[in-house]
Amino acid sequence: MPTQLSVNLNKIALIRNSRGRDYPSISHFAHLALKAGAAGVTIHPRPDQRHARYSDVAALKEVVAQYPGTELNIEGYPDRAFLDVVLAARPHQCTLVPDEPGQITSDHGWNIARDLDKLKPIVAELKAAGIRVSLFVDPDPMQIVLAPATGCDRIELYTESFAHQHEQDDFTAEFARFAEAAAAASAAGLGINAGHDLNLDNLADFLVIPDILEVSIGHALTVEALHYGYTETVQRYVAILKAAG
Repeated sequence: MPTQLSVNLNKIALIRNSRGRDYPSISHFAHLALKAGAAGVTIHPRPDQRHARYSDVAALKEVVAQYPGTELNIEGYPDRAFLDVVLAARPHQCTLVPDEPGQITSDHGWNIARDLDKLKPIVAELKAAGIRVSLFVDPDPMQIVLAPATGCDRIELYTESFAHQHEQDDFTAEFARFAEAAAAASAAGLGINAGHDLNLDNLADFLVIPDILEVSIGHALTVEALHYGYTETVQRYVAILKAAG
């Protein structure tokens, strides 16, 4: 099965919030993404709700329910407010991210060796509600091999460093680092997701790594949509994923 595309709608929400109305509507853009072939949508509400809001979760769950076989992924830092929203919505997947308060964007993965005791009961609570759990991680095999002890189902590789090196036309070493991390995850019995700064230029090269189940893409897709249009941009991503096979 080809790698699945989950379209992150945070940037649509950020534009919406800048004007104080429900325009653009993230529900509308979720419909566009799913009609264009995306396998799901993602939002990442932060405590200040400066882009995605907790109230968006229920709206997107309603949209996804209209497209059988598609998924809703909610990602974020697992404080109590976030967990209560996720547990009420019961999305298909929850991706836990170690964001600090006020962080502009995610910029590091979990230190599982340090945070194992913190993560275990959180993962157990989510899984008891029937939610698949993924942990946002750096491409570090020594951390990844500890992930099964949390009870999680998948890891999401933080791909910013690969994207940066790809932009410099010198990504061989970074690719090898991610390939090693993915192999460690597979050997540990974990599913593999990936995301952060993947785009139309670098995605195919990243997907030479086998067994990537899902990529979550939002910022680049939104920027590229200014050039190609939203529907065509999603279709271009879907075509890359199908070609990678």
